[in-house]
Amino acid sequence: MSTLSPAHFHTPAGTIVGYYDGAVVRASGIRYARATRFQPPVDEPASAAPIQATSPGPACPQVVDSLLNQALGPVLAGRTYSEDCLRLTVTAPADARPGEQLPVIVWIHGGSYVSGAGDLAFYDPVSLVSEQRVVVVAVTYRLGLFGFLGRADTPANLGLLDLMAALRWVQRNIAGFGGNPACVTLLGHSSGGDAAAHLMVAEGAAGLFGRVILHSAPLGLAPNRSRMTQAMAAAVGTIAATASADEVLAMEVKAWRAARWAGLKSGMPFGTQYGAYPLPPEASVAQAWQLAAPNIDVLIGATAEELRFFAVIDPKFRRIERVPLLGRTLTRQLVAEGSRRIYVAPAAAFARRHAQAGGRAYLFNVTFSPRGSLFGAAHTIDLPLLLGTRETWEAVPLLGDVPWEEVAEAGRQVRALWTTFARTGELPSKTEVPGVLELQRV
Repeated sequence: MSTLSPAHFHTPAGTIVGYYDGAVVRASGIRYARATRFQPPVDEPASAAPIQATSPGPACPQVVDSLLNQALGPVLAGRTYSEDCLRLTVTAPADARPGEQLPVIVWIHGGSYVSGAGDLAFYDPVSLVSEQRVVVVAVTYRLGLFGFLGRADTPANLGLLDLMAALRWVQRNIAGFGGNPACVTLLGHSSGGDAAAHLMVAEGAAGLFGRVILHSAPLGLAPNRSRMTQAMAAAVGTIAATASADEVLAMEVKAWRAARWAGLKSGMPFGTQYGAYPLPPEASVAQAWQLAAPNIDVLIGATAEELRFFAVIDPKFRRIERVPLLGRTLTRQLVAEGSRRIYVAPAAAFARRHAQAGGRAYLFNVTFSPRGSLFGAAHTIDLPLLLGTRETWEAVPLLGDVPWEEVAEAGRQVRALWTTFARTGELPSKTEVPGVLELQRV
């Protein structure tokens, strides 16, 4: 980074030293809070010394999923890991001026609440920022056993509390990057979309954002998790205060095994827990979403073949597909039904409830199915339409044989729609990007 021109941002957090990078300016790896293991985060105080923000922060320790490499490649190659991972990265137009009041999009990454980091190369917002003049904040938060399994001696929902701490940081400091703290949109993918949906009803989160964009949120897995969670907590038991991060991750594997009996829910055993701060009891959550609706605009949707992603990479699906005569038909049926139950039907129901309760809601369906790809319009096919670059996506199996120029052109149209929503909360009542996306107001 030493060859790049430094950029200085004067904020209540202190003077943040980032760098210019072509059409954008970046400040990477900024600490927004601190947390000791299994404890709530504490907001980071202002710094008298300059805050160096020229390299990515660490990812939360995690068990690397080798299956994901089949679809996306080694996404975490070269990354460092640390429990001291409460960091965020800000990307703004290179000519942004302090106080310019640009829309702010806060990116919440997916990964089933157990993997990933906010500032991976796949999530580079350079096109979104440079084309559309928005400020993007990418957040890294605690995952798995570190962030999403409360036990008798451990609070639940710590990762959700981390995200709220990041949003408080945004409210205090984003004006120094040209962002408007009164125009904040959450953009969450997969488990990140589930987290964003639950932040809508989290105690203490009111006023931290005004819009949400929920991509492929597995809302069908959110209800009725308490028995599975109790089994996971029992399997983990007490973790010694002296345990290393690797020893904690070994206990996380035990929790996964304890959830296997739970059917579809075992596909994402870690997650938000109702009735534990900051979330309401499960019996009250629908009413809480209704009460929040008039104050938050929602853009929600899924891809046309969500579970096809897992049908390609998961050995269980491949065994089914090899069944003589019926295998492929059975796989297609499982993909269609699982996608409907986990993603598609819950997204439509969420949008309808939101609209009926007085909120503005739009529902989208990503139909983009690249030529030559085994994955079709699968889970994560929407990501290269919004984030990342040719260098990160061009060789990825997910995109098949489609030239990057086609992906980039489709992405420009989607990015224009998404940032219009982030600016205004309004979109056409019905619109389509042919072969890529269908969208309608609910």
